[in-house]
Amino acid sequence: MDQYSPYKGKSGIKRIMNATGYSVAGFKSAFRHEAAFRQIILLNIVLLPINLYLDLSKIEHLVLILIGLLALIVELFNSAIEAVVDRVSLEKHPLAKNAKDMGSAAQFVALAMIGITWGVILLF
Repeated sequence: MDQYSPYKGKSGIKRIMNATGYSVAGFKSAFRHEAAFRQIILLNIVLLPINLYLDLSKIEHLVLILIGLLALIVELFNSAIEAVVDRVSLEKHPLAKNAKDMGSAAQFVALAMIGITWGVILLF
């Protein structure tokens, strides 16, 4: 059975324009309301110039940039999960705690990946 959301956008260029607007709104919201997102932005702002200064191969530069962007993606998902859980109910529930804890664990893994990747590239 086909059921379409009334919130689904148009097609073609109008859809792309709408999607871009939603993405910009998402970035603005994350920056305004999520301290962890701002901290990962700051981490990337610090690491990017260091990366560009280092004498590395193009692939190594790319990997270091992409690993920082991955942490931003994970934080956006983590924040989205938290927002949905809080929207459903603010009362404490084991499943809500699990969802939030798993999002946090995903971000921990992403940050560990930054440390490991930088460590491996710089030390080996």
